[in-house]
Amino acid sequence: MKIAICGSMVFATKMMEVRDFLTTAGQEVVLPANVDKYANNEMTVENKWEKLELDVIKRYYNEIRQADAILVVNESKNGTENYVGGNSLIEMAFAHVLDKKNFFTQFDSYWDELC
Repeated sequence: MKIAICGSMVFATKMMEVRDFLTTAGQEVVLPANVDKYANNEMTVENKWEKLELDVIKRYYNEIRQADAILVVNESKNGTENYVGGNSLIEMAFAHVLDKKNFFTQFDSYWDELC
């Protein structure tokens, strides 16, 4: 299965951990552009212009289109449990319209079974 990982870039390190886990389990995984730079604090979530300049929404749409499913990393953020931000919501809608499966790390029994 090819899985596109989605989520707030605040969760970049967790996304990379999830990728490693799924890859070890034999899955093909796609991560958002520059997730490693966010994890290493080379890019910041606060700089919204970077997202616009890189056209991340359109680029990731194409990755989702080629995937079998998305997995949303929805940890707690700023006191909000199971946080899903604006870009992740858009990606969830893309997956839904494209008839892809949507999974979530924090409240999905399928994910629980994998762990």
